[in-house]
Amino acid sequence: MSINSALLAGASGLISNSSALAAISDNIANVNTVGYKRANSVFTPLYDAGGSSSDRYSAAGVRSVARLAIGESGLLTPGASKTDLAISGRGFFVVRDQPQAGANDPVSFTRAGRFSADDEGYLRNDAGMYLSGWPVAADGSVVQNPSDLNTLETINLSSIGGAAQATTSMAINANLQQTQTVSADEATYDPTVTANNMASGNVTPDFQRSVPFYDSVGGVRTLTISLLKSATPNQWHAEIHMVPAGDISTGAGLVDGQMATGTVAFDAQGRLDTGNTTLPTTLDFLSSTNVAPLAANEFQWATATGIDAQSIELDFGSPNAPGGFTQYDSPSTLLSTNVNGSAFGNFASVDVDEEGYVFAKFTNGIVRKIYQVPVATFVNPDGLEAQSGGTFNVTPESGAYTLSPPGLGSAGNIASSTLESSNVDLATEFTSLITTQRAYSASSKIITTADEMLDEAIRMKR
Repeated sequence: MSINSALLAGASGLISNSSALAAISDNIANVNTVGYKRANSVFTPLYDAGGSSSDRYSAAGVRSVARLAIGESGLLTPGASKTDLAISGRGFFVVRDQPQAGANDPVSFTRAGRFSADDEGYLRNDAGMYLSGWPVAADGSVVQNPSDLNTLETINLSSIGGAAQATTSMAINANLQQTQTVSADEATYDPTVTANNMASGNVTPDFQRSVPFYDSVGGVRTLTISLLKSATPNQWHAEIHMVPAGDISTGAGLVDGQMATGTVAFDAQGRLDTGNTTLPTTLDFLSSTNVAPLAANEFQWATATGIDAQSIELDFGSPNAPGGFTQYDSPSTLLSTNVNGSAFGNFASVDVDEEGYVFAKFTNGIVRKIYQVPVATFVNPDGLEAQSGGTFNVTPESGAYTLSPPGLGSAGNIASSTLESSNVDLATEFTSLITTQRAYSASSKIITTADEMLDEAIRMKR
């Protein structure tokens, strides 16, 4: 009977609009929830296939289905912490519900990026989900795999200890006076003889400066450069030696803590003559644990120091560039030095760049990459299955995930100190609230009208 079908259609309208009201209520309630994805109620008519071929129409009603706008981004707003993260573009953070999750433990995906360290130093968001990332090796390399979750680790800040950085480069800017008087000691100068070299102190250099640098454990060492004007025009005898000399052991040809000897030469315009300069530009320290005999001109850290091998590039300048060694008729002076490396420093803070690299900052100024946050992308993000806490799981409709470095391909960039707001528009929700209320009231009128018609039909019997 068509009146009965009208009753059922009215009931389906009440049920469908009730479901729509629930979706709207969730949207309004989560308008300030980080990374929330609004729910849309889609209404579908349920036509009675048999009723279309009959003279009488039979109502079938309506059905509503809630669909989440997962692929729709919310507005990016400033965060309060360096670990407040958002994805500018497509993609999701990879999270787990346990910090020490294994390969077979479930993995989820989220846009809710308000992460902070828990009592063990693991980064987790407001829903208690832990952020995963690719660890960065000591050489700065990252093992990236687009589908292997075993390459990911839960990001832990408490595991970051202090750090020291050995010196690897040293640039020296100095002027040597062109009219410097040649010393009487120059006539008998011999760098290989203690009585006749500058490193021992038996020959007074015309110019000498000490430069501190850092060894492999952050200890401060002192390298001294001593120069003696040569009787050959535009040339200076040079020695690079350690102070104190006992910090190193030397092979044949080196005495009194020397690490290098040679000549620094200049052209007639006071510029460095690299063709005639014989002073080496690399200092290679062998490890203190080296037990092999030292070859000629080799040197190593003394056994008592207990430190590792080290190589330092020396930059004395070039004739076509400013800086470095020069020889002008002006008093000899050390203008500046540029030495990298640092002493030991404690972990101070973290920072995250748009490529997803998590940098550890130390009190000594060292900045070191420790993790890279991957971005997971899907062919159909709207097909993901929503879970509590703003997380999503893979489904056949979403397709498989692809883990990519931020900014590569379709993956969005990471925005640090930024959060993604809910993608709910209150004006739209309140409009939908009004129309849903009207539709619900109208559906109830269908039921009361059909009830009155049935009552009239029953009265006909009387």
